[in-house]
Amino acid sequence: MLQLTFKQTDSELMVRAAATLLFSTLARHGVPQVAVSDLAQPPQYGFTASATHQPVGPKFVRITDLKDGRIDWQRVPFCECQEPRKYILYDNDILFARTGATTGKTHLVRDPERAVFASYLIRLRPKPDIEAGYLYAFFQSDNYWSQISEEKEGSAQPNVNGDKLSRLRIPAVPQEMQRAIAEVVRCVRRRQEGDSAEFPVLPAPLAEQRAILARIERLSLQIQEARRLRQESQRELDALGRSILKSDMRARLTPMRELVRLKAPDVAVRSQETYQFAGVYSFGRGVFRAQAKSGMEFAYPRLTRLRAGNFVYPKLMAWEGALGVVPIECDGLVVSTEFPVFDVIEDRVLPEVLDVHFRTPVVWPELSGASTGTNVRRRRLNPADFLNYEIPVPSKSVQETLRLVLNQTRPMRLLQVQSAQEIEAVLPSVLSIAFAGDL
Repeated sequence: MLQLTFKQTDSELMVRAAATLLFSTLARHGVPQVAVSDLAQPPQYGFTASATHQPVGPKFVRITDLKDGRIDWQRVPFCECQEPRKYILYDNDILFARTGATTGKTHLVRDPERAVFASYLIRLRPKPDIEAGYLYAFFQSDNYWSQISEEKEGSAQPNVNGDKLSRLRIPAVPQEMQRAIAEVVRCVRRRQEGDSAEFPVLPAPLAEQRAILARIERLSLQIQEARRLRQESQRELDALGRSILKSDMRARLTPMRELVRLKAPDVAVRSQETYQFAGVYSFGRGVFRAQAKSGMEFAYPRLTRLRAGNFVYPKLMAWEGALGVVPIECDGLVVSTEFPVFDVIEDRVLPEVLDVHFRTPVVWPELSGASTGTNVRRRRLNPADFLNYEIPVPSKSVQETLRLVLNQTRPMRLLQVQSAQEIEAVLPSVLSIAFAGDL
């Protein structure tokens, strides 16, 4: 399944799976394709304005307001617009994110409030006798994403313009088929939200895909349940660690500068070499093995090599719980200079103490307060501010108890990591088989 640059929710993934299955089937049966411009009116760019929470004009829909197939109108800001009629949103409008991390993401407008759309969005409207839901379904499929990925422009800020959007190729099918496909995708979305709506009957050559969709959906629900159980187990282990730390009522607040030392970047980048990077998940999920990249693929002249027991975080996402101790399986990986790396002074504190402390959700708002930046999504936790942050340090005996317990539960935690990877790999693997027509 095609990899996107942004993470999709389970609901979005199932919609994408359904759309891809249907449009891949049409492609295998040789259904003729036409340009999007044959089925839709010329695309329109949005309105440029500053958003405000004061009701000075119509509501102002931005890229960030398009989430999981819906718009939360209570959170949408307002703007001043002298010619709102030109940009007013109507039923069956399709909005595209034309730039940024979510380039190509789409939203089908239903029952809008009085609102205009922002300049980083493109609006597309179906021609008469063309189902908006059919166009939207295509824009969820890998058949669309594979084309849009080829059309993205710019390495620093990918974008797609209206002309290239109009040239994308889409199967030309009768209106009855359009309605059926639109209804299937709408039904998938509803079922993901808890509705018991039945999948509609599909005309040939899509008739067999109805049963396949039902099987994929059952598998998705099983994966969600397995994920929930794994997360619940991890929360119980984290709670055990926190309870051990809290058992020392005399723990002393100590600034991080007395517990860790900032490491200098120690790897000189060479364009002909390949570097295995690490990353740090948000929400206390720890350090992980990320992509391998050639020295020609990034601009950092130096990197920092991680060693097991180091402490690391990304400056930009630390406030969201993206901090952790480097596990043994990530020893030797590298990170960019956007990731401060620290040696832990084990005479003062064990790495396990830091790991448990910074996995605790109530700690993250404190780090948010230490971060700089006016935009919440762009707040950065600089090393100097982090080193001033204070944590309660328990006695050596309590620390050793924590290490002993974590060592005893390490096999369970490693199994959780492995099972998580296997669980997340199951659905894409099954979908690839289904899209090839072999399921």
